[in-house]
Amino acid sequence: MTVSWDDMRTVMCLVRAGSLSAAAQMLGLNYTTVARRIARAEGALGVALFERLTDGYRPTEAGLLVADHAARMADQTDALMRQLQGQDAALHGSLTITAPQLLIAHILTPVIDQFCAAYPDVDLHVRATNDLLDLNRREADLAIRISRDPGDTLKGLRLTPQYSASFASPKVAAQIKADPHGMVDWIVYADYTTVPKNVDPAYPHHRIRMTFDDMVAIRAAAQAGLGVARMPLFLGRASDGLVQVPVLPPQPYPEIWVVAHRDIWASAKVAAFREMLVPYMRGIRDQFVP
Repeated sequence: MTVSWDDMRTVMCLVRAGSLSAAAQMLGLNYTTVARRIARAEGALGVALFERLTDGYRPTEAGLLVADHAARMADQTDALMRQLQGQDAALHGSLTITAPQLLIAHILTPVIDQFCAAYPDVDLHVRATNDLLDLNRREADLAIRISRDPGDTLKGLRLTPQYSASFASPKVAAQIKADPHGMVDWIVYADYTTVPKNVDPAYPHHRIRMTFDDMVAIRAAAQAGLGVARMPLFLGRASDGLVQVPVLPPQPYPEIWVVAHRDIWASAKVAAFREMLVPYMRGIRDQFVP
């Protein structure tokens, strides 16, 4: 009995994920299907591929060997599909782009609308996420990223530099203006233990009032008047109920890039979207810089 590709891929995902539920999420399946595929692969090969432990599945040497072989098969398949896609001259079919949620919400929707109107035969999928999807594994065809480095295996084009600054509600801004020596309450990311660097010395007293692990929550807290938050200029300027405050002068922030795998950079659909995106972004560059 031979092992099917689906079963080998399931072994690979379980090795990477460590649990049935996590592997099922990776594969878009339920965990019982994952367990059934693992049992089927073990039956076909006649060896145990995993030790069943209370805290998850631990791969045996045989399991690691199967997972490694499946990974190499997947890489070869992805490479073939990218090369075929790179030769695609058709402006129809599927195209997947990805970008951070807030960049889509406040910047990219007009160019997405323009592209859909110009190319109605392209089935455009937009994955709004702050996660860096793996373009090598074809999780997306084209990515718009906020980054200092687009990645060695990718081809990229810088769309715009950008800056960040401090923003607060009008009420908090008025308090800071009236009393520069008063205490400035900051709202920061959970990983930060200090207020941002390079604060203006004209405002000498600072403290972290609260932390969040999400920019949407940070922005909402600032809009509610809970303190001052650092955020990209485009976001602060586009957010109702926020004004820029001089506590933190504009600071360089990671740039915005459009990137794709080198194999598909020149494909028709990727090129068509990029050819609309680049002039659009350069036309609104003043939203990102002081």
